[in-house]
Amino acid sequence: MTWFLYVLECSDGSLYTGITVDVEARFAAHRAGKGARYTRSRPPTRIVAIVEYPDRSSASKAESLVKRMPLPRKARVLRT
Repeated sequence: MTWFLYVLECSDGSLYTGITVDVEARFAAHRAGKGARYTRSRPPTRIVAIVEYPDRSSASKAESLVKRMPLPRKARVLRT
């Protein structure tokens, strides 16, 4: 099963990173206040990036790496 790492821009300008098998459905859940606690108080405004992975394990590893990046580095990586 294909998994996706996704990055959302939130209403306060912050970035939220997660993984899912259906990015559009997960984005809709976040926007409806049914996603992560983080996005309940900072509703996402748009999807900034989507990266495909062959399995959950590799998507989780990538998520962990992205979440540890400082915001300026994330922004640089997402622009390329």
